[in-house]
Amino acid sequence: MAEALLRKYANDQFEVHSAGLEPKGIHPLTKQVMAEMGLDLNGHRSKDVAEYLAKVHFRYLITVCSNAEKNCPRVFLGVNEHLFWQFEDPAAATGSAEEQLAKFRQVRDQIEQRIKDWLAERIQQD
Repeated sequence: MAEALLRKYANDQFEVHSAGLEPKGIHPLTKQVMAEMGLDLNGHRSKDVAEYLAKVHFRYLITVCSNAEKNCPRVFLGVNEHLFWQFEDPAAATGSAEEQLAKFRQVRDQIEQRIKDWLAERIQQD
């Protein structure tokens, strides 16, 4: 979600990548809630952080869950600034199908707002 939303709002300001510690594919509810806002994730795939370690220079490394923050390599060469934006993992949601979908929407909206706020902060700093 964060990758697609940052691409949407940052335009060409950044080359955006997303990776996880244990990629499991894109959750169907992620695809659904992103499609609700006009973002098609078909053709996207989950990637392992190892694909980028020591291969790509990052101006920012943003982790979005406590598991990633806790377990991400502490030495990630080529990173200028590390940010931690904690969000619940919607894939861990329990309850009815509608309750799970609501959690995905809630997290999507939280990520969207955080990205908008961060981009606005960056504009003020420049």
